[in-house]
Amino acid sequence: MTQINLTLDNLDEILSATLTPAQSAKAKTLFLKKLSEAAHHFYGGKMQTLPKAGVFGFNWFNVWYTPGVSMISTMIRDNRDASYDLSNRGNYVAVVSDSTRVLGDGDCSPSGGLGVMEGKAFLMKYLGGIDATALCIDSRDADGRPNPDKIIEFVKMAQPSFGAVNLEDISQPNCYKVLDTLREACDIPVWHDDAQGTACVTLAGLINALKIAGKSISDVKIVLLGAGASNTTIARIILAAGGDPEKMIMFDSRGGLHKGRDDVKADARFYRKWELCEQTNPQKINDFDAALRCADVLIALSTPGPDTVKPASVRLMAEKSIVFACANPVPEIYPYAAKEAGAFIVATGRGDFPNQVNNSVGFPGILKGALLVRARKISDAMTIAAAQSLASYAEQRGISPDNIIATMDESGVFPHEAADVAMKAVEEGLARVQLTREEVYQKAERDIKQARDITHQLIEQGYIQRPPQEMLQAALDWAIRQVA
Repeated sequence: MTQINLTLDNLDEILSATLTPAQSAKAKTLFLKKLSEAAHHFYGGKMQTLPKAGVFGFNWFNVWYTPGVSMISTMIRDNRDASYDLSNRGNYVAVVSDSTRVLGDGDCSPSGGLGVMEGKAFLMKYLGGIDATALCIDSRDADGRPNPDKIIEFVKMAQPSFGAVNLEDISQPNCYKVLDTLREACDIPVWHDDAQGTACVTLAGLINALKIAGKSISDVKIVLLGAGASNTTIARIILAAGGDPEKMIMFDSRGGLHKGRDDVKADARFYRKWELCEQTNPQKINDFDAALRCADVLIALSTPGPDTVKPASVRLMAEKSIVFACANPVPEIYPYAAKEAGAFIVATGRGDFPNQVNNSVGFPGILKGALLVRARKISDAMTIAAAQSLASYAEQRGISPDNIIATMDESGVFPHEAADVAMKAVEEGLARVQLTREEVYQKAERDIKQARDITHQLIEQGYIQRPPQEMLQAALDWAIRQVA
């Protein structure tokens, strides 16, 4: 291949110059995967531990460790909340997973989730100014089946070391029991980003999409395709935010959810799905196209496409229809196809299309806000407040059919979101610390700026090396060969 000055910023331009749109999209996904492999080898992972306190002479070791630290141990013993002031606990998150459903790759073995969990910690630090560590655990019993009680017990035992816990990539239905049990059993926030995070950001995008379309959440007909942890939580949060259950229809692999689904009712582990069976789809519609007729909104988190949702199905929807096709790495229908079929606004889970529904604009700010007021939990009302905050931030800087939600490079969204989440925690009586909105905003903004500045200084001083151009070129050449 011809040598070019390749950066990730000019990747789309380079690919589109030689490939068709379909080839370009596939090549980009392959390139990013191949580059990820090479870059993880190059850096040996993404995270490291650095001190936040200094060494100003030999005796400072005796201050930070024995004998001086004995005073810290006894102070925390006598007042456990002092751990937030005397250790890093107040800004420290455990990213916990049993790796049984890693992104779209399924069960990857306990340690197989480390790349994703480290990635979560990376985003928390850079976007939210939060310290986090990846904890991939083995939840399997002797028969090899994952046991949710093991995850619950692990988190309960580990919580004295952390200010919050982020659950990730736990298979359905175990994820329901783990989250719902730990939210009540723990005295720190336990957040399941696959479920609550996706619901928050989806609701944020939906709020602004409905504003642009001139529709109300209480009036629209909503169809959801896919009934995993993400979409069932999206449905629950939309209903809590004012959606009409009688105008909502959800589909799993066996058809529509409704009160006649005895197969769902029979398995108590799927109680969240059964709740939706009881609440939604009173007409017991089982045909997807019949459900989509005159629907205002389609939210799909199901089988990767691009033909999972057909253009003919989108054509059945109401005027100014809204389509969220969020399967990764390939959406259920490509945006151009949905638009050609009449969709007014289309969102996906990918950053190379407009309107990315990306959890990464949610959890750093949400967790930061919860940590700063030392919240005991993250309630559904806090999740909705975060969605409204994301929507209002985007609206203030301007929204359009191809720009309904903030992106990861808008650093101002995170302190804005943190402040709104913190205020909701204070309002609900869930905060240990009473701060004003401005105090939370300033603290979050300071911590985020410091985290970014430190990262950039490490790059500038050579402690974090830039990846060689040859690495990027080799990944690009390989990806193009796969699709040519």
